[in-house]
Amino acid sequence: MPTITRDQVRVPLDVAPDMRETYVDNFMKATRGTGRLMLFACDQKFEHLNGDFYGEGIDPADNDPEHLFRIADQGVCGVMAAQRGLVALYGADYPQVNYLVKMNSKTNLVGTAQEDPYSGLLCDLDHVLAMRDNGVNIVGLGYTVYLGSEYESTMISEAGELIARAHAEGLIVVLWIYPRGKAVTAEKDPALIAGAAGAALCLGADFVKVNPPKPTEGTSAEALAVASQAAGRCGLVCAGGSTVDAATFLTQLHDQIHVGGACGNATGRNIHQRSLDEAVRLTKAISAITLADADVERALAVFNGDEDFSL
Repeated sequence: MPTITRDQVRVPLDVAPDMRETYVDNFMKATRGTGRLMLFACDQKFEHLNGDFYGEGIDPADNDPEHLFRIADQGVCGVMAAQRGLVALYGADYPQVNYLVKMNSKTNLVGTAQEDPYSGLLCDLDHVLAMRDNGVNIVGLGYTVYLGSEYESTMISEAGELIARAHAEGLIVVLWIYPRGKAVTAEKDPALIAGAAGAALCLGADFVKVNPPKPTEGTSAEALAVASQAAGRCGLVCAGGSTVDAATFLTQLHDQIHVGGACGNATGRNIHQRSLDEAVRLTKAISAITLADADVERALAVFNGDEDFSL
């Protein structure tokens, strides 16, 4: 299993000297001491409204928002990403979960054909810091940037300011970066995905979440390797996408890490659309690959309940 020690954590120079140990604490919590990120993405409650939580093929438990917290609490995750309000209303019952507060969001009601995407801040950082200072286990922040949108410069500016302030407070930051807008003809073009990864690095993010590229030749994982290299010291993780069978998903994840050079994953629907028992087992299977370098066969054994996994 890959492990890192506290002195191996690269602390960005914009972290205040008296917050360096806090930053290391948060980085080690988020990566479970491995340097890799297993992010449980729950921000779709806002982004996709209720379409991802209720309907055909979705376990009925997913319509209850607390389902997300039960999974994070009982499963094996690095961080649970959710908006401030969700954490504020449920977090007291799940104090051991590592929270990453998603600072901006938009719904999917306004499509690109109507207007280029813009995702604005939902609250001031001071409100999140107050929660953290009052004992909520907040280890980091998240923010989405839509490269290619006519509002790109506003989101880039907000992201840069957010990262600087978050680092000064010892928090890690994950950027969701997606090329999207009328100027973007192929959102998953490998060159654009690599460019998005490099943009996150320039903004100073600790991790960047991108969509898996869709190359015209070769595999997605092979194309992802270019983006992972372009990300440099900003760890690249892939979005999980729509729900698929466990074997397919775990194989894709294994290839993303071992062929594509990703340093983790950011998975939402593939986890929370399942029953609690199945979702918990899948978090363990995902973490077995992401955090413990398990092969697909072992991860499937964990998912099927033939083998347990914990950290």
